[in-house]
Amino acid sequence: MSAAPYQQTLASSATLAGTSLHTGEKVTLTMKPAPAGHGIKFRRVDLDDQPFIDAHVKNVQTVERATTLAQGSVKVHTVEHVISALVGMGVDNAIIEMDANEPPIGDGSARPYVECIKKAGIAQQDEFRSVFEIREPIHMETRGGSLITIVPDKSFRVSCTQVGPDGRMTQYFSTEVTPELYENEIAPARTFVFYEDVQPLMEKGLIKGGSLENAVVIRGDSVMSKEPMRFQEEFARHKILDIIGDLMLSGKRIMGHVIAVKPGHGPNTDMARELVKRFQEAQAMRPPVRIPTGEAVLNNIEVQKVLPHRYPFLMVDRVVNFEGDTKCTGVKQVTINEPFFQGHFPGHPVMPGVLQVEAMAQVGSIILLRQPEHQGKIGYFMSADKVKFRKPVLPGDTLFIEAEILKTRRSMASAYCRCVVNDQVVSEGELKFAVVDS
Repeated sequence: MSAAPYQQTLASSATLAGTSLHTGEKVTLTMKPAPAGHGIKFRRVDLDDQPFIDAHVKNVQTVERATTLAQGSVKVHTVEHVISALVGMGVDNAIIEMDANEPPIGDGSARPYVECIKKAGIAQQDEFRSVFEIREPIHMETRGGSLITIVPDKSFRVSCTQVGPDGRMTQYFSTEVTPELYENEIAPARTFVFYEDVQPLMEKGLIKGGSLENAVVIRGDSVMSKEPMRFQEEFARHKILDIIGDLMLSGKRIMGHVIAVKPGHGPNTDMARELVKRFQEAQAMRPPVRIPTGEAVLNNIEVQKVLPHRYPFLMVDRVVNFEGDTKCTGVKQVTINEPFFQGHFPGHPVMPGVLQVEAMAQVGSIILLRQPEHQGKIGYFMSADKVKFRKPVLPGDTLFIEAEILKTRRSMASAYCRCVVNDQVVSEGELKFAVVDS
C-alpha cells in the first residue's frame, strides 16, 4: 500500500460501464472524491433515496464466490475488486456510485478499476493516514483447510498459496503491496473458476454475466480463456487481489505480512473481523489515569525520598494507591527515551523483563520503607520465583506496578507483584527482599 503519510482521495470523478458478473445486468459505476476520514462507501443511485453502504465488514452479508454488503434491504454484490483497486492504488476516501447492485466485471481483473482511478487522478488530503501496525502474529484456520496468518512487518506484504481441488493449479506468489506493484503485478490477474463448479453456480443464479472474456475456466489440467495466462501464477495473484479488498473491510490499512493458504472470501472477511477486534483492543487504552490526591499518594519527588534509586534505575514515577499496610500501586511511564531501548532492541524496542522485575521490587520495597522503623534504609532484592512474562512492554505504554506483601519476618518480606498495561497482565512473580541499613 502507499507509504504516503497523508490520506488520499480521487482528484475528480471517473466512470466505468459494463456487465455484472453474477447478475448479468448492465451497470454504470462512477468513482467520486470524498472528504478525509470518509472511507470507502458505495451508493445505489438507482434507488429512490440513493442510500450509502459503508465498505465495512459489519455490513458483510454473504461471501459465496464474492463479497456482498448489505444495510437493511439495500445490497451491493462483488465489491472486493473495486475496494482492492482503491486500496492498492493508495486511495483512502471515495464514493462509488452504481445504478445497479453489482459493479461491472470488466475482464475479471481489477485493471479496469485501476484505469478508472488513474483517469480520475489522486489528490492528497490534509489529515494523516491511520495504519494498524501488526505487533503480534494473528492466526486463523478453517475446517476447509484455509489458513491466514498476519505477522509483523514494516511494510504491507501478501504471500499466497492457491490450491485447487485435488491439489490442481497449486501456485504461490509473494509481493509487497505498493501502488506501482499493485498496478503491474496484481491488478491484471483475472478471476477464475473450476469447470466442475460452473453448473452449481449457475443453478444458484450466479455468474449470469460470466464468459471466457471475463473469467478463466479451469477444466481438468487445462485452462480455457480468450487470451493466454497473463502470469505464471495468475490465480495466486488474483487471490492476493481479493485478500487486499476483503481485508480493507476492517476499515484500516495494515502494516504487516499476510500469509494465506487456500484463501477465500469467507476466511478473508473473518480475518477482517479479527482485525477490527484487535484494533479495538489496542485502542481500548485504560481510561485516562485519574491520579488520586491525598496523603496516600507519592509524587516523584516523594518517591525519591523513600527509594535510594536514581536515574537511570528508578523504575517508579509515582505511587497512585496504598491499601492498608500491605498493598501498593506504582506507575511507570515507558517512553522511547529510556536508555535501555538503545540496545534492547534497535528497531524493535522492548522493555527488558529484568527491569520489570526490578520495578516490582521497588514498589514492594516502598511498602516497607515508608514504615517508621524502616525509613532511611535500603531494600535489597533477594530472589524471584514463578516469574512469567506474558506480553511485551513497548514505548508509550503506561506500566501499573502492583505489589502485595504476603509475609514479613523482621527486615525481610515476600510479595506477589505484577505489571499491568491496558488492564492486561504483562508480567508477574513472587519476590523476596530485605530492608537493611544504608
